[in-house]
Amino acid sequence: MNMFVDQIKIEVHAGKGGDGMVAFRREKYVPNGGPAGGDGGRGGSIILKVDEGLRTLMDFRYHRIFKAKNGGNGMSKQMTGPSAEDTIIAVPQGTTVRDLDTGEIIGDLVEKDQELVVAKGGRGGRGNIHFASAKNPAPEIAENGEPGEDHYLELELKMLADVGLIGFPSVGKSTLLSVVTGAKPKIAAYEFTTLTPNLGMVMLPDGRDFAMADMPGLIEGASKGIGLGLKFLRHIERTRVLLHLVDMSSEDPHQAIERYRQINKELANYDPELLKRPQIVVATKMDLPNSADNLATFKADLAADKTLEKQPEIFPISAVTHQGVQQLMQLTADLLDKTPAFDSESHDKELVAEYRAAAPDKKDEADFTITKDEDGTWVLGGEKLIRLFKMTDLTHEESQLRFARQLRHMGVDDALRAKGVQDGDIVRIEKFVFEFIQ
Repeated sequence: MNMFVDQIKIEVHAGKGGDGMVAFRREKYVPNGGPAGGDGGRGGSIILKVDEGLRTLMDFRYHRIFKAKNGGNGMSKQMTGPSAEDTIIAVPQGTTVRDLDTGEIIGDLVEKDQELVVAKGGRGGRGNIHFASAKNPAPEIAENGEPGEDHYLELELKMLADVGLIGFPSVGKSTLLSVVTGAKPKIAAYEFTTLTPNLGMVMLPDGRDFAMADMPGLIEGASKGIGLGLKFLRHIERTRVLLHLVDMSSEDPHQAIERYRQINKELANYDPELLKRPQIVVATKMDLPNSADNLATFKADLAADKTLEKQPEIFPISAVTHQGVQQLMQLTADLLDKTPAFDSESHDKELVAEYRAAAPDKKDEADFTITKDEDGTWVLGGEKLIRLFKMTDLTHEESQLRFARQLRHMGVDDALRAKGVQDGDIVRIEKFVFEFIQ
């Protein structure tokens, strides 16, 4: 069974803030009693945190909806309700987070213990102590807690490796990885043996080390979804050096150059930046009979190719006999030492490292919307209006009057009149219905 999961969709629902309280001091020996309702506590946020022990997004296959707890309600004697604890969700290193509603990438989790707030908890509602004034010293007004944020997200894992092994199926990528690292990938004499990326650490005698990933075999058309390539091309993005393995054991002496060109074409079709990575061409299976002659033909074909800006370095090896393997690892480490990290998101329009509370165009959205149902009921909507509505404690008349004033200041009354509302018409906000009076 394939247990590697590198792309998943989840829902996150932050906690609502606690409601503020309407309360008054009534102690026997307190002559100047007054409002004493406390504020509500903050709702819990949803936070993604890097866990270096995780390697896949497998856990999210069975748990895709996450809800944080609500804040506690305010209490009497001006006591604030308890804030809810944040919900921490562990994700593997190398996880990219995309908002499915906006298509925006809101974070890239690549550092140890890095955190990203993906849904912010609502603030607590204010108690009636905040609404006292000279004109109204004993207000019966309190706010409900602010709703927490809801988001639909896509998590995408892009494996963190310094070196990526690329090439057609069955060119010896898994064999090489098993020889130079402690990884134990599946190895067999048929194509597409490797169905998931494998990762291992190369430890050199001089103390240097680097992570190497064996990518599932690419074929022609991989960048368009053919074979397994499109599913795993994303893992190549984070690598700094590519080892392009080419099989030299074919009966066709020109197969090597054809497949070499096809792989580079698929990389360019997926992301042209990938061809800018340092690339070592590794001629594999040099222990087989035809390999030496095929290597000579391959070198001649490369030399005759006028489309290449630079002739690639070719390094022959045999992973079975270990011929040239140690020297290849030393050469790779030397190349890594002088190769900077690449932008792994070069083909994305935008990448930010921390949570953004609103999309850039939200400031242009209207504060409210007005529509009319088939039964003639006027329906009010809009993010700002609904937020104010949810934070209004409708059990107290003073809170209702305050909400009516807020609507008037927003221009809702004038907009309804401009739409043709008549005295006595029914107006609805979510499930709350009231009669419009001029």
